[in-house]
This record gives sequence, C-alpha cells and structure tokens, in this order.
Amino acid sequence: MPDPVALLTIFVLSAFTGYEVISKVSTTLHTPLMSGANAIHGVILVGAIIVTGHADTALEVALGVVATTLATLNMVGGFVVTDRMLEMFRGRRRTPGGEVGVEAGAEAGADRG
Repeated sequence: MPDPVALLTIFVLSAFTGYEVISKVSTTLHTPLMSGANAIHGVILVGAIIVTGHADTALEVALGVVATTLATLNMVGGFVVTDRMLEMFRGRRRTPGGEVGVEAGAEAGADRG
C-alpha cells in the first residue's frame, strides 16, 4: 500500500498546480477549456457506468451508483457553466423594427455592456 503522506503530498501539489495553470488561462480560452473538460467528464461517466456494471457486491454497486450520479452532476454542471459563458459572448440584436433587442434566452433587463 502506498504511503499516505506521499499520496497527500501528490494530491496537494497537483491541486496547487492545477489552480495555477487554470488561473493563467485568458478569459477567451475558458469556454474551449470547459468544452474539453466536459468531454473528459463524459468519459468518466462512461467509466463509472462500466465499473458499476461489473460490480459483484452490494457495496460495489452502491459506490458505483454514487460515482455515476456524481459524474452525471459534474458533466451537466459543466455544460450549464459553458452555456452561461457562451451567453456572455452573445450581443444585442436589432429587431426588424430597428429597435435593439436582447437575443433569445437572455434576460431583457440585463446590462451586457
């Protein structure tokens, strides 16, 4: 069994490195980065389903169901965040009458300036 201190050290270092790398990404690249992360979350969801399907004991099935549920929530949440980020890049549109309107799906009173 690996040393728990070594595992904790690797976890802390990877969390710090991930935070530093993501914080340096420019704003315009966050949406493509989130799309890539959503693809990875989809692979994780498929893996959780496969592992749950091969479970033998009730504990393994329960853990698999929890893993599948959390992976699903993570993936759906990623798509919601990506959709909100893309919403920021949509501008106002002119209606046929010449009035400036807000694109469908956006709040009418929101300031997008």
